[in-house]
Formats: sequence, structure tokens, C-alpha cells
Amino acid sequence: MRETQIQIDAARVALTEPVARNGVMGTLAAASLAACAAVLLAGVMILGPGVAIEDTAPTTSQTF
Repeated sequence: MRETQIQIDAARVALTEPVARNGVMGTLAAASLAACAAVLLAGVMILGPGVAIEDTAPTTSQTF
């Protein structure tokens, strides 16, 4: 009988509502990540299709 009561108490503890944390740092980190992604995406959209990097053959004056 005691083991059943322990299991019932454990189930009640598992079903309680979690306490919501009021943190500003997580929100700030998510906003900064979204801002960085937006800037990088804009750079890719602007530079993406028209950029062509030509790699010329090295001459004798260039070192490897």
C-alpha cells in the first residue's frame, strides 16, 4: 500500500505546472541571432547571383 502511495505522489509531482522563468537574456540572444541571420541573408541575396571570383593561374612572380 505504501509503494502505491509513493508512486501516486511521484505522478502528482510530475504533473505540476512548471514555473515560467522571466529571463531577458534568452530573449536578447534570440533577437540578436535573428538579426545576424537577416543581415547574412541580405548579403547573400545581394551578392549571391552576380559574384564571380576568377582564379587566375599563378605567374612566376607569385609564390604559393
